Amino acid sequence: MWGWCSYLKVNSIPTEDLGPFIQRSLRPREDSRILIDRAVNAICAVLLNSPHVQGVAKGGSYGRDTVLSHTSDGTLIIFLADLRQFWDHTTCRRDILRNIWERLKASKHLRELAVQPFTTWSPGRLSIQLDARELSIVFEVLSTFRAVGPGEKPSAQLYRELKSFIDTTLFRPGDFSVCFMTLQEEFFKNRPRKLKDLILLVKYWYQQCREELQDSGKLPDYALELLTVYAWEQGCGLDDFDLAEGIRTVLWLITQHRKLCVYWTINYNFENETLRNILLHQLRAPRPVILDPVNPMHNVSGGPDMCWEWLDKEARIWLSFLRLGDGSPGPSWNVLPAPLYITPENLLDKFIQDFLQPSKEFLDQVKKAVDIICSFLKEKCFQTSEDQIKIQKIVKGGSTAKGTALRSGSDADLILFPNNLKSFPSQKDQRSDIIKEVHKQLEACQKKEKFEVKVEISKHTAPRGLSFSLRSKELPESVEFDLLPAFNALGVWTSGSTPSPTVYAELIRLFTSSEYVKGEFSCCFTELQRDFIISRPTKVKSLIRLVKHWYKQCERKLKTKGSLPPKYALELLTIYAWEQGSGEVDFKTAQGFRTVLELVTQYQHLCIFWTVNYNFQDPTVGNFLWHQIQNTRPVILDPAEPTGDVGGGHRWRWDLLAQEAKEWLSSSLCFKDGAGSPVTPWRVLLVQTPGSCGARIQPIAQSHPGAIMSWASTARRNF
Repeated sequence: MWGWCSYLKVNSIPTEDLGPFIQRSLRPREDSRILIDRAVNAICAVLLNSPHVQGVAKGGSYGRDTVLSHTSDGTLIIFLADLRQFWDHTTCRRDILRNIWERLKASKHLRELAVQPFTTWSPGRLSIQLDARELSIVFEVLSTFRAVGPGEKPSAQLYRELKSFIDTTLFRPGDFSVCFMTLQEEFFKNRPRKLKDLILLVKYWYQQCREELQDSGKLPDYALELLTVYAWEQGCGLDDFDLAEGIRTVLWLITQHRKLCVYWTINYNFENETLRNILLHQLRAPRPVILDPVNPMHNVSGGPDMCWEWLDKEARIWLSFLRLGDGSPGPSWNVLPAPLYITPENLLDKFIQDFLQPSKEFLDQVKKAVDIICSFLKEKCFQTSEDQIKIQKIVKGGSTAKGTALRSGSDADLILFPNNLKSFPSQKDQRSDIIKEVHKQLEACQKKEKFEVKVEISKHTAPRGLSFSLRSKELPESVEFDLLPAFNALGVWTSGSTPSPTVYAELIRLFTSSEYVKGEFSCCFTELQRDFIISRPTKVKSLIRLVKHWYKQCERKLKTKGSLPPKYALELLTIYAWEQGSGEVDFKTAQGFRTVLELVTQYQHLCIFWTVNYNFQDPTVGNFLWHQIQNTRPVILDPAEPTGDVGGGHRWRWDLLAQEAKEWLSSSLCFKDGAGSPVTPWRVLLVQTPGSCGARIQPIAQSHPGAIMSWASTARRNF
């Protein structure tokens, strides 16, 4: 389809052809790669037989398996036995390198290879060029000491020694990355082939950009390779993915270079004090920051003085070519340029504003589109129905309606109340027919109306409702909608009023039957759920956004290990923490965030409920409530309807979420003040009793785990 062509502009390639283009033009030919590999292995054998050589590592694009077709680079690192510390790395070993060069030239085995190595020697510098058909790789041969043995992890002491050496000399941190080359090779070793294809595409684009870049501030390919790995890890993590989504994400991150802060903790972390100080110093440096995962002192981005501004412009140009046919930006992964984990506590509010809060433009667009859809469904949806079905009302729910939507991937509900659903059982029996009709009419609405946002109807309709998404044509933001038919259990209900206990009595009767599915009728009470949260101060809703963002990170990491509790449980837990621990309109976000995570770690003791819509006064409801709050912990009752226990006892893997919360609490910068001391959480009850519900609880000393456990036991005995 395509051959190699340096003049083929990458932005001229249709998104659907990116995969074939990479395979045909960017990946090296398999036969060429095999010949190169054989030659490299033979060269390594000669090197290992040389005196003083302790081991050999492969680096550069070759070692990372990100070689571009035709011309690429590699590094062969020779670990010398007589080099034992960082100071030794700086000493010149010209005699050893020259001896190695002579051995390579004299090797009979190498002369028998199909690919003949072409070696070049100049004082202190040895390079080897291997040419195999359409592939040419130039290897630089470097000597150093082995900082980390095979299969080992670097110790904190090793990095302390490196820091001390750099501080007392004029060497740069990047000068010593070769000492950790085996770790770099391991970092890329098991990455999926498609991720490496995405890296090839990024490098090819950058190669074209460099032809026009005349100044000296050029990035190493390694920086963009790491940025691509970060985008994939944070936004996808799958072996198979859409290349167009991946490249849009990487390009967008480049446009966010003034906020970019990328790092890994697989070889170093915040546990050791010296390393923590090194990392904090690096992570507070001017953006962009991309730390080498094998060397915490090496910012491979080069800082703001490199060519990032120019790359930003080039990235925006390609992004404009990657738009969809209707002009919308096209889907990309939800990745932030800086992780929450390293955001200092005093910058959490800015983090929420910059990265989590949806733009006003997008919310206005969604509101307008939803209003059009609601009007269409209410006025025209069932005009041809023989049963004379009418939509009594449509209620907007979910995070968008509650004011807690995230910038990307938020959820919203549209609850339809048709007049033919006259009971909970009728909702269960008749909703499928209503969904089919709504699906047909919504497609017709999309054709007739001109939306500022793109309506995408899911091909996979859930049994309880219809799913569709609204995506802006101008902004990289989206909202996922569920459209659900429901029985109007509340009847003529006024915001702020209390539902009749008879409504809950009927629901409780169904709850005890074998046909009841937990949460099946929660949509009937959407107005109560929405008003319970929407009435909270703006900063509480911002805290909910922060907790939900944390939850989504955990969900992505733990998705293969088990089902986590629903996001709604975390929303309610956040409301509870604020009500009991603060109650103020303005508060310290870090304190609220820490309190919620502390509560998550104590999930086995949680019993939380509210009596704003139901209480213990009605016998039927009261008896049922007593039963509910004696269930296996955690118990978190939906304030809108008492059958909904979103804590769920053993139903969900709270233990996985608790483990993540413990790790964050112990090491995240979010929970440390400017002096490095832990942020103090609010003091709240773990177990609520009918007597305490609705009352402001006096603070209980909770800074010591023993005090928490002791007090929790006392509360349970009182209960």
